Amino acid sequence: MACRSDRLGSCQCNVNPVDSILFRMLNSNNTLETHKKQMDVHRHNCTIARGCPCEGNKKVSLKNPDVICKKASEVLLKTVAFIRNLPSFYQLPQEDQVLLVHRCWAPLFVLGLAQERVDFELQELSVPSLLKTILLNQSSTVGDGITKSNAGVPIMDVQRIKMFLHKFWNLDVCTKEYAYLKGMVLFNPSISGMIFPQYVQTLQMEAQHTLIGFTTMMHSTSHSRITWILEALDILKSVDSKVISDLFFRPISGEINLEELLLETLFIK
Repeated sequence: MACRSDRLGSCQCNVNPVDSILFRMLNSNNTLETHKKQMDVHRHNCTIARGCPCEGNKKVSLKNPDVICKKASEVLLKTVAFIRNLPSFYQLPQEDQVLLVHRCWAPLFVLGLAQERVDFELQELSVPSLLKTILLNQSSTVGDGITKSNAGVPIMDVQRIKMFLHKFWNLDVCTKEYAYLKGMVLFNPSISGMIFPQYVQTLQMEAQHTLIGFTTMMHSTSHSRITWILEALDILKSVDSKVISDLFFRPISGEINLEELLLETLFIK
């Protein structure tokens, strides 16, 4: 009968290392209390470094970064151009403008990827196993763990982005619909600390009503289309700006603060 750690799809992080033969051989002089502490540290480190072999904790990077990063830069420039061409954005106090850019640039960028139909392939980053590290006498220090944790991005975050892209491509969203959707995403009244959230809400509702009217007119036979679009738009709420930076810009630009760059560009008179 197979032991618990051999079950298909089971997470090895939840397996007590005290139960393994290799662990007992290497730690024969340790007490049970020490074993328990090491088990807790192992689980904690796995969570932090996300080096767990589970599917959701795998990390990936772009397969063709030179090509995709160039396309991503073009999308970012068009995102900036969209914001700069909105007089209503500059009618807001600069404090509100900064908050909106901080919270909304990443979702706007993903909308731009969808509009420009930027598809991309991924490659999985291999992480050496604990057994291989021991047998090859490779160092496995905390610093190494931090370095590995900074390589690539979690596959689950990228899968959400790709799911959004394919949903929008299947819906064949047009240019005007993208413009109204970007307005809805940019003017987010739920951001805390805003000076004029009511005005921002008015702008968002105006964009939404215009989108509904346009979609209803152009797709009168598809009553569910607007619902599908808005449901797909909900995926953008979980987009992490750091994931966007690390995946699409870090391979060619290194450690660059995209948010500061965007703000400097938007506030150039």
